[in-house]
Amino acid sequence: MNENELPTVTLTLENDEELECAVLTIFETDGREYIALFPLDENGDNDDGQVYLYRFIDNGEEEEPDLENILDDEEFERASEAFSDWMDEQDFSDIDLDDIE
Repeated sequence: MNENELPTVTLTLENDEELECAVLTIFETDGREYIALFPLDENGDNDDGQVYLYRFIDNGEEEEPDLENILDDEEFERASEAFSDWMDEQDFSDIDLDDIE
């Protein structure tokens, strides 16, 4: 993995379609953990800048983590604001998103 390469996960959507996503970050707010995912197309690109936010459930080292949809509008707003704050703190000037595989 090069320094600009992000880990990826494969989401299975409600229609059973699989979507490869880069993991941007896992962050905490209001005592809960969330994950920000960057959906990738078949070429490993994301041209629209869309980011998916999910509640992140860490099941320990023995099991895979779970992702849950954030159904409550207020919770989603808090998670979005926390992610936005995280983005503001990052220095993306040294990262060329075209080089992320």
